[in-house]
Amino acid sequence: MGQLIVQMQSSVDGFVSADDPRVPWQVWDWSPHWNWDAALKRDFNAAFARTECILLSRPMIEEGYLTHWGRIAQLAAKQSEFAFAQRIVDLGKVVLSKKLDTSRWQRTALARGGFADEVHALKQAKRGDILTFGGVGFASALLAHGLVDELQLYVNPYAVGRGRSIFGSGRPLKLIGARPYACGIVVSRYAAA
Repeated sequence: MGQLIVQMQSSVDGFVSADDPRVPWQVWDWSPHWNWDAALKRDFNAAFARTECILLSRPMIEEGYLTHWGRIAQLAAKQSEFAFAQRIVDLGKVVLSKKLDTSRWQRTALARGGFADEVHALKQAKRGDILTFGGVGFASALLAHGLVDELQLYVNPYAVGRGRSIFGSGRPLKLIGARPYACGIVVSRYAAA
């Protein structure tokens, strides 16, 4: 059975987005010129090597997630620290959506049934990790439905003060690992308690 892993960047004060979009809170901001260190690049690529499938929300895919990573995969094809970008292109993807009739993206299937039912079926069909990234509403819904097996928070050394959280209400979590990196990010891994 596949394990659903939610990966999200977070501020040190627990927000996954800032109210002010001009606040530069992410050390690793998904642009081509990231300030993340070699160990984090290595470990991030290792996580993708274990991934069998990527689960996406309709807004994320329509906002250009695959286009962005396809472009990065082409630009950085010979750079090993960007191997994950090609892996994103190559992996099968599933998009949860009742609004889309057909998939316009390569290696991407639509799941149009009930939210929890579709995720349960996907987990039953896979053996490896199923990776998802959010946005806020999508990650919150996965957590609220108890569908997340592991939550990986990439905690940035920045307190944004105000923003959006993926936690609609309090919930106990069990720490299963934490690792600090030279760039200031701490990757904290949690399972439901």
